[in-house]
Amino acid sequence: MSRASKNATGDSFFAWDGDVLVINILGKPSASKDAVGKPFGKQLKVSVAAAPVAGRATDHMVRFLAVQFGVSASDIEVVFGRMNVNKQVRIKAPTRLPAVFAQGSLLMDDDEGK
Repeated sequence: MSRASKNATGDSFFAWDGDVLVINILGKPSASKDAVGKPFGKQLKVSVAAAPVAGRATDHMVRFLAVQFGVSASDIEVVFGRMNVNKQVRIKAPTRLPAVFAQGSLLMDDDEGK
């Protein structure tokens, strides 16, 4: 299997690679609260309260996203951007998706929200 590249999501902030969800993220560390925001170009804004020290904000983001997508933290791989606000993650078989994914019929086989 090849690793995801920066172009893996095409013109969107996310793409499916089989049952793996690939997401480009624009991280915001040291935020007032953890939150999944809105798309910003080809990235999804994700804010976390953790400070950007030695990768701790990224680790915190992975744990936060695991809850949001209904997976364990070990099901999320940071492909690139561990020490940067620009990141790409791969989430193995998410069991749920945040509301931002439902906008514009972006869901893969899910009629929820329609």
